[in-house]
Amino acid sequence: MQDVLSAWEKVEIARCPTRKTALDYIEKVFDEFIELQGDRLYGDDASFVCGLGCIEKQNVTIIAQQKGRNTKENVKRNFGMPNPEGYRKAIRIMKQSEKFGRPIITFIDTKGAYPGIQAEERGQGEAIARSMFEMSKIKVPIIAVVIGEGSSGGALAISIANKIIMLENAIYSILSPEGYASILWKDSSKAKEAAEKMKLTAQDLYDLNIIDSIIQENNIKYNSENEKFEIISNNLKKDIILNLNNLNTLTAEKILQDRYLKFRNMGEYKEVDYDIKK
Repeated sequence: MQDVLSAWEKVEIARCPTRKTALDYIEKVFDEFIELQGDRLYGDDASFVCGLGCIEKQNVTIIAQQKGRNTKENVKRNFGMPNPEGYRKAIRIMKQSEKFGRPIITFIDTKGAYPGIQAEERGQGEAIARSMFEMSKIKVPIIAVVIGEGSSGGALAISIANKIIMLENAIYSILSPEGYASILWKDSSKAKEAAEKMKLTAQDLYDLNIIDSIIQENNIKYNSENEKFEIISNNLKKDIILNLNNLNTLTAEKILQDRYLKFRNMGEYKEVDYDIKK
């Protein structure tokens, strides 16, 4: 199956200000959601939305990176760029989830963790590393969903999961195309060229065995944007439920082993067709 859109075109779609946010998907995919706030150390970070959810009578924990839908919301959400207290809030809620045996669903949508001086003073790097470290030890199933931008350590921090799902027009990489171009060619204006080389599209990442499934966004028959979003959300919900049902059959030890082997085997090319959910 050949992509019609270029990697850079998908970067632009993933960054589109009108693209659906984590809260939009939470509202459609889950039957209930109760938000929990604060990291119990410093404060609350609105770029992270965390809480308790229910999907098909299954109680889960939701950890989501949230961009704003307009300028006012973006200022409140810090344009979806988390501070250290955001990651520490996520860690707190994940550990609570493990205590009560609830699977964890994360939604990834950030251009990266906030690089400000105050964030660094509060331990941004440590918070990201701690999040990845703690996720690797959590003894309940974890499913990560990349819905838009998944860039840099800001995204990787909540992606240590048993299964990773991506929307077809989302991107997922260790840094932004601009950052890649700046490092490789000392010229951030070559971001478009960088995007084509970075293997950051869902199809590239599926081939590399980094993600597990792709939720179709293109070539969907629909009468309105709302209907299209309904179809995408329903397909995402089905995929989450399928993965939960499979992972719920595993013991805690098997869940940890499954997650470990997933990351050990990343980078090996698959020889099968794209698993785009119809």
